[in-house]
Amino acid sequence: MPRPLWTGAISFGLVTIPIKVVSATEDHAIRFHQVHLEDMGRVRTRKICSIDDEVVPQEEIGKGYELTKDELVTVTDEELDEMPLPTAKAIEIVAFVDADSIDPIRISDSYYLAIDGQIAAKPYTLLRKALERSDKVAVAKFAWHNRERLGLLRVRDDAIVLHAMRWPDEIRSPDSLKPRDIDLDDEEIERAVQLTDTMALDDISGFRDEYRDALEELIEAKAEGTELPEPAEGEERETGKVVDLMAALNASVKAARESRGEHSGQDATVHTMQPRKKTPAKKKAATARKTTTKTTAGKRTAKKTTTKKTAAGKKRNAS
Repeated sequence: MPRPLWTGAISFGLVTIPIKVVSATEDHAIRFHQVHLEDMGRVRTRKICSIDDEVVPQEEIGKGYELTKDELVTVTDEELDEMPLPTAKAIEIVAFVDADSIDPIRISDSYYLAIDGQIAAKPYTLLRKALERSDKVAVAKFAWHNRERLGLLRVRDDAIVLHAMRWPDEIRSPDSLKPRDIDLDDEEIERAVQLTDTMALDDISGFRDEYRDALEELIEAKAEGTELPEPAEGEERETGKVVDLMAALNASVKAARESRGEHSGQDATVHTMQPRKKTPAKKKAATARKTTTKTTAGKRTAKKTTTKKTAAGKKRNAS
């Protein structure tokens, strides 16, 4: 089990469940050190006092709150731990709600809650069963890292997961980001819906971090002194270019179907039908007269040609 990040208890009505908080995720990002390129020496971050320009050891560093530009109030870790806060060492469940009522934008980091001792096994299982049977999630409050937080408890594979949540006033309004009203054809919307259906998946566990894979290949090649990997060939897309939206949707649906081994049917392409322009009656009459004149002229030409051929034939026979 990973190292516990926090220990405390879940307060479930009058039930107390001793728990340990462990991270539910892992960071597999490749990290770099800052180095001096001339001699490859490590460049480190040093904590310097702004008054005497001396390096300050960690044990002499404390917390200070700035009241004014020239006045600070120091607060110790012991004072923070002794604050009269009910959630200081407890995850206090305050409500049960439907999972669909929680906006995903409010969910932050995730943690597993593990029992802290065998005595917690029964109440832990009780809470898990209650969440499963009620088909709800629990909203809780807890204090962590010098602030009170809002959390969400749900069940995942027989374990209780704590999702840290943002407070409502921490979510910015998107009103200023909304685009102006745009006119869209129903065919374009239906085509976009068809694209979502074509790209729909039941499982996304197969996706990989391709950037990290490429970065590992680059580091390995440089470490071994071999040739660097060739850049992947990809289709370059011009940004800011006005495109035919329907053509782009048709091409996207076709590409999505081909990637899944499907063959596009006759309905794979959507064409916007333009209404026929009615030809004025006078224009139709003029066109008809012109066609008749051409036909008559053609007949006359054909008659002259026939007469010439007959005359020539008679002359040869007389000879």
